[in-house]
Amino acid sequence: MTERIFVKCFILLVVLMATPNFLIAQTQGSQEWTQTRTAWGDPDIQGIWNNVTATRLERPEDLSERNILTDEEAAEYSQSIADIRNEALARPHIGYNVNIWFESSDSLSGNRTSLLIDPPDGRLPPLTSLAKKVSEAEAEARRMSPADTWWDRGPYERCISRGLPGAMLPGFYNHNYQILQTPNYVVILVEMIHDARIIPLDGRSRIDTGIKHWLGDSRGHWEGNTLVVETTNLRHVDRLSVAFFGTSEQGRVIERFTKLDSGVMDYHVTVDDPVTFTDTWTASIPMTLVDGPLYEYACHEGNYGLPNILAGHRREEAQMAQSK
Repeated sequence: MTERIFVKCFILLVVLMATPNFLIAQTQGSQEWTQTRTAWGDPDIQGIWNNVTATRLERPEDLSERNILTDEEAAEYSQSIADIRNEALARPHIGYNVNIWFESSDSLSGNRTSLLIDPPDGRLPPLTSLAKKVSEAEAEARRMSPADTWWDRGPYERCISRGLPGAMLPGFYNHNYQILQTPNYVVILVEMIHDARIIPLDGRSRIDTGIKHWLGDSRGHWEGNTLVVETTNLRHVDRLSVAFFGTSEQGRVIERFTKLDSGVMDYHVTVDDPVTFTDTWTASIPMTLVDGPLYEYACHEGNYGLPNILAGHRREEAQMAQSK
């Protein structure tokens, strides 16, 4: 599949992704429910959780003043999503069935128009002047050398990582997360690209600031029934792939996991990245408990996409050379 087709499909699928379970209200759980606890007394948030939702990260510009739609408006929105999906299915050149490949539904999460809750307009803060220059340079690199070497393809496309907070944001498939707990650690196993986040809870010091990781250096603690995770030491995740959402190396990500009911959890994520954004931003993303198992995401095994992309570009170069 060419990069242009992939980008178009990705943009389409951002609108399609959801699961019906997210119609559960995310701001309140059952009044009769009591937080269960582990054998050592911590709130028990273990299990396999799914965060796919049709609500976009950013609010559509034509709904800038509306954070919640009425039931009637949400029904119209759902129908528009169904129409877009059916139109996509009618185009044979896409080459696959989105109903088979992708987790999709027509419903908004709680009739919400954006996952972003801050800024209040549901839009990401403007980029800094430096970030704009970096973004423009990366766009120019994609145009001039889209596949000179494997370094020209993004870390997600090379099965490395989507970075943070990207690894924890809804996408198009495999957005399941298995959480395991011990007295001193919380482990979050991300199905997509099989990332394993091992988060210490014992108050240990952070690693040296010069050491950068794709998913950073995380430290966690409990505030009541909420698990709070602060991550620093992140690597810069470039914009060479459309399926990413990372930070600069100066970025800081604060996550809050709060179980609201036996099968509902609210995930809050705040990104503080003064190099990239002119202000901080926060999203609230509902998660629902699902039955397992968590499947292996064998991204490299049998994957000929990257060598074929490079080989295809070499052929294009040869054809251009012959035409001169």
